[in-house]
Formats: sequence, C-alpha cells, structure tokens
Amino acid sequence: MTDTTIKPLPEILRPLVRPRRLRTTPAMRRMVAETRVSPAQLMLPAFVAEGLTEPREISAMPGQYQHTLDSIKKLAEQAAEAGIAGIDLFGVPTEKDEIGSQAWNPEGILNKGIAAVRDAVGDDLVICTDTCLDEFTSHGHCGALTEDGRVDNDATLPLYAAMAVSQARAGAHVVSPSGMMDGQIAVIREALDDAGFTDVAILAYSAKYASAFFGPFREAVDCSLKGDRKAYQQDPANRIEGMRETLLDVAEGADMVMVKPASHYLDVLSDVAAEVTIPVAAYQVSGEYAMLESAAAKGWIDRRRCISESLTSIVRAGADIVLTYWAIEAAGWLREEF
Repeated sequence: MTDTTIKPLPEILRPLVRPRRLRTTPAMRRMVAETRVSPAQLMLPAFVAEGLTEPREISAMPGQYQHTLDSIKKLAEQAAEAGIAGIDLFGVPTEKDEIGSQAWNPEGILNKGIAAVRDAVGDDLVICTDTCLDEFTSHGHCGALTEDGRVDNDATLPLYAAMAVSQARAGAHVVSPSGMMDGQIAVIREALDDAGFTDVAILAYSAKYASAFFGPFREAVDCSLKGDRKAYQQDPANRIEGMRETLLDVAEGADMVMVKPASHYLDVLSDVAAEVTIPVAAYQVSGEYAMLESAAAKGWIDRRRCISESLTSIVRAGADIVLTYWAIEAAGWLREEF
C-alpha cells in the first residue's frame, strides 16, 4: 500500500524568514503598507457645458456628466467636503471657430465655470483648468492650423498665453497646458507673470501620449476632431522622449509635471518621478475609467478593489497627484480604510 501520511518538514528545512508574518491581519497589512493613497493626492476632472439646463450623463463614461454652472458648483462643494486635492475643469462651448477664441473669452463657458467654482469653494479646493484649445476649435485640434492643415506650433503659443491669463483672471489656482506645443510653458509663464499672476501655478502635461485611451473623453467635450494628434502628442513607443519633454518643461518653469495616460505608462511615470524634484501628476484617463466600469457592470471584476488597486499602482510608480474620475468616491473608501 502507498503511505499517504504527510510528514512534517525536518527542522533544518523550516524557513527562518517568513514574510507572511506581516500579512496576517488587516491591521498588520495597513501598518506595513509601503504605498498609501491619500484623498489629498486626488484631483477630479470635471466638465462644464454651455446651454444645459441640467447635468447630462456622458454615455461612454457612466456616472460622469457634463455639468451646468449650478451643478459644477455643487460638485466642487462635494469635492471639498471629500477632502480631495482639487478639481480640473474642462469647458464645452456651443460655439467653435478656427482658433478657439471662446477659450479666452471672459464670458466663455470655461471661464464662467472657473468663476462659479471659485465662488463656491474659494481656496478650499485647488482649482485647476485645462489650458488647451481642442474643446474650442471647429477642427478639434489643439491649436491654430496652417493652410495645409498642420498645427502651427508658434502661432498657437500666443493663444495659449491668452487662455491661461483669462483663466487666472477667472480665479484658477493652476493652469494646465495640455496641447504638447514646443515652448508652451515658457510662453505661458511669461504671460502670467506680466499680467500680475505670479502666484498662479503651471501643471504641465509633459509626457502626453497619442493614446487610444482618450476615446471616451472626445464625447465628454463634444470634440470635433477628424484625424489624429500624432504629429504633436508623443508616440506610445517612446519612453526616453517622455523624460526629455518633462525636463524641458521643468527648465521652462513648470511647477508640476504630468504623465498621461497613467496605467499604461507606469514606466514613464517611474522615470519622471525618479528624476525631477517637483510634484509629479498622472492622469487616469477616460478609457481607463470606461474599461473598469464596463467590466464591473458585467460582473467580471470587483469594482471597488480594482479601482483601489489601479490608484495604488499609479502612486506606487511615483505619482504625487492622481487625476481620476473616481476621486470623490475613492476618498470615501480611503477614509474607511485608514
């Protein structure tokens, strides 16, 4: 007969080092956690749209809305109460033109949204603003076009400067140029300083890739883009280039830098975090949001655990700030856990 008795390990073979000792209970795991995500690290991207009488859900991003001026104020108040870092505002105008002139119109929807949020929360929330023209141009590109349809880098820079100054006048604490134009940070910094807004910070979208994960965002801002942005956003194949772009922005006066998207560019995020001495942000973009929400709706994944794990991975890779559509909800979970 076969002897099925399981014999204990000989004493000489018993492990002396047992890492599992530090995983035995939830309290133990919390105590030794190497990465901790705090509500104060999270920033909520949000959309304020012209011509609405009530918030309109974004079909590609379930649970996210284009907001009215009233509802964006209420959302900002909820964000402040949740203890998150800030709100990043995007405007959705009803009128567009070739150069996106509504972007720096004091009565334009984004600037009115900034003013409304500043009125609602004051300095209790960092008010960050998207400083890019794609939501405002009739062609959907991030700048002025040449006659043959290319984005004209140098002709676009003064437009960004005008937009940034108008956002500062409306009450923004931070402007965030995301168009990936060469020299944009230096031009915006000079314009802000010349206008007396030396305390307004710049969050530079430094390593922004031409990613397919931006897809649902196009619906969120009613973007009219035809074609792609590969001539000015970065090639997803390029890691070193992300660092080069980041260091240029730091040299031009950026106060914070960003990697976008987050989850599929953790290597770039880690590189940037290891190199720079200013805060590093990462944007968990619309496609990342939509994928997890869709899988959770099908019952294929544990929604809360997957969202929490995704945020932890981004912070673990080196992000000091995470822009995420789950900011308010995740802040509540974090308070429960810690």
